[in-house]
Amino acid sequence: MADLQILGNEEQLQAAVAGRDARFDGWVFLAVTSTRIYCRPSCPAVKPKREHQRFYASAAAAQEAGYRACKRCRPDASPGSPAWDWRSDVCARAMRLIGEGVVDRDGAAGLAQRLGYSLRQLERLLIAEVGAGPAALARAQRAQVARTLIESTDLPMGQVAFAAGFSSIRAFNRVVAEVFACSPTELRAKTKTRPAGGGAISLRLAYREPFEPSNLFGHLAAASAPGVEEWRDGAYRRTLRLPGGPGIAALRPGPGYVEARLRVADLRDVTAAVARCRRMLDLDADPHAPMEALGGDEALAPLVAKTPGRRVPRKADAAEYAIRAVIGQQISTASAATVAARLAERYGEHVDDPEGGLTRLFPEPAVLAEADPAHLPMPGTRKRTVLALAGALAGGDVELGPGADWAAARAQLAAVPGVGPWTIEMVAMRALGDPDAFPVKDLGVIKGAEALGLGAGKALEARSQAWRPWRAYAVQYLWASSEHPTNRIPDDDSDEREKASA
Repeated sequence: MADLQILGNEEQLQAAVAGRDARFDGWVFLAVTSTRIYCRPSCPAVKPKREHQRFYASAAAAQEAGYRACKRCRPDASPGSPAWDWRSDVCARAMRLIGEGVVDRDGAAGLAQRLGYSLRQLERLLIAEVGAGPAALARAQRAQVARTLIESTDLPMGQVAFAAGFSSIRAFNRVVAEVFACSPTELRAKTKTRPAGGGAISLRLAYREPFEPSNLFGHLAAASAPGVEEWRDGAYRRTLRLPGGPGIAALRPGPGYVEARLRVADLRDVTAAVARCRRMLDLDADPHAPMEALGGDEALAPLVAKTPGRRVPRKADAAEYAIRAVIGQQISTASAATVAARLAERYGEHVDDPEGGLTRLFPEPAVLAEADPAHLPMPGTRKRTVLALAGALAGGDVELGPGADWAAARAQLAAVPGVGPWTIEMVAMRALGDPDAFPVKDLGVIKGAEALGLGAGKALEARSQAWRPWRAYAVQYLWASSEHPTNRIPDDDSDEREKASA
């Protein structure tokens, strides 16, 4: 069993189980020795006696100990641990990479190599932290992806096994039976969901309540680059650059979940596509921690109480966002989106969208690094910065992927000519996912702080120290307190980008 010091005080865990506290779902897993089943703390089933309770820090650890998933509360489908969002140590970086399917593609040794550790060192760290090594964590993830595809699509079981990352049908059948106590065919027979049809895969992405979608989807819609992104029929749609080829994701807020409709060129990319959608919408966050920290500030408290559960909008592709952040220096949101769309039209890979509207991937850094400066529709200084940053990203001098070290990434960005503090903090917030990123010189932050009487510059920086490590969430409330273009989900018949301002 994982160290309870990692999971929390044992009495707190017992209280969470007794109170069916959903805030602990995904943080910790309750296993019952008498039934050999593991559950969410919030499971509605009759609670076991204390002597039969065991706690694990991951579904993989519970499975490794011989427990199978509860059929009632579906613990493997709970939101992921928020720790991998607000931490940047090697375990957090490893968990983010595993979530992207790196172990399925490169093996556990490939994961360790990407992190600069030996496999033995990495296994020791992960077992101490979450109770399972990288292979077991990837196995648990494959099982969850398999169940999702079994229940939400009409794909043949062989294709499901392939898409989930299993090496053989035999391994697929064995793992599904071990984890869910039934065969894949029996699992599909029990489902009441209907496949999306039309070649799309429709999934429900879980999150922790409370969840405020307005600024989240509003920001993505307001800053969307035509051809690469769009807001249509109540959904944010965008192209994705995935390991096996281009994909398309359509994300729509629903009651208690976000509906994700995915199209992928290679079914093995479903895992990576889901991971990117979850990170883009900050769905694994623990909303209570930032709310508690920000609610202690008398100026922010009314905003937090009015709209609890704001999330930080991110981009699916970190390198894309970094380049677009440079493009957006000192110009409006709408203008930056227009420039990004022009670059995608000229240099981006073509994408087939059966529903129309999306046509291109945003160009890869290596392609932009070789672009003719005459074809970059921006001032000369910004052209040089874009080309320099694209070259640094292509050459590996700047690493912004899910396995990136946040401190190192900041230093790498600072070494690129023309990349200043505002750009670095925006990239840290919206590409790296650092919850403490704080672009203190952002115009929206300044306007919001002025509206709340929080001061500016050094005074605001000093005031923000009490909000750490959740200052990126404070940014969302500061933006919401001013006339920022991202404060609400747009009407379907409106063009919010035309209304957007700096």
